[in-house]
Amino acid sequence: MPPRPLFPVLALMFNALVWGVSWWPFRQLEARGVHPLWATALIYLVSLACLWILRPQAWRGLLAHPMLWLLMAASGLTNVGFNWAVTVGDVVRVVLLFYLMPAWSVLLAWPLLGEKPTAGALLRLALALVGVVIVLKTPGADWPVPASGADWLALMGGLTFALTNILLRKLNRTPPESRMLAMFGGGTIMAALAAMIGMTQGIVGMPPMLSANWVSLAALLSAAFLAGNLALQYGAARLRAHTTALVMLSEVVFASVSAVALGAGTLSTRTLLGGTLIVLAAVLSVHRGVAD
Repeated sequence: MPPRPLFPVLALMFNALVWGVSWWPFRQLEARGVHPLWATALIYLVSLACLWILRPQAWRGLLAHPMLWLLMAASGLTNVGFNWAVTVGDVVRVVLLFYLMPAWSVLLAWPLLGEKPTAGALLRLALALVGVVIVLKTPGADWPVPASGADWLALMGGLTFALTNILLRKLNRTPPESRMLAMFGGGTIMAALAAMIGMTQGIVGMPPMLSANWVSLAALLSAAFLAGNLALQYGAARLRAHTTALVMLSEVVFASVSAVALGAGTLSTRTLLGGTLIVLAAVLSVHRGVAD
């Protein structure tokens, strides 16, 4: 078997690094009065504008392939869930719950792709769910259920992330620029829509007036996300799907190490044990992809 190319792997690790440490700039922006939903909308608006300039005809694919609108919604909700959760919750806990994504994929691939789950897939699902139960069963909780809004957001983000990946497989023959438009547009529209709904409920404030205090940080975060997405496109196009999935799991390491080091997350024995089971289920899913 030929050795895996170094640069595509490094590109994927860069993307995982951007996502893994993104909690810190999101929290810095929130401290400056910019809610993570508004920050997400702005970040993807910049990426959307760049794509529009480079591929002005990308919107035609949305008319020719209506399912891209579902991809837009799923991708947008993924960003709403993950970015909001890592800003307000325990980062380690949030990332682990988010990476229940391979388990959700087992359930969603059946109705959407016609892939009936095998006995092995169901065992991996059970393994991941046991890990989630361990993570969620805190000493003060009677039942292993989400204890905070961040938990619910992380679980929702993982579910929609799984849906996003399945839709990308289902729509693999659509123009790539149209898929990117759907994903960037979803990040912008769904985050802005969620922010406006949150404002009516009094849980999201108005974005502050433009100032160098936060605009410069938002611009750097936008550039990082855009570079990370380009790195993902480069790496994923040159590596096998199972290799891509395995490398992307490094996001768990980047997020956990940075959060624990900076005091934004804890790594208790319970979290470590449950997280190990969740990550093990994800790794076994990748191994199954190798066997296939």
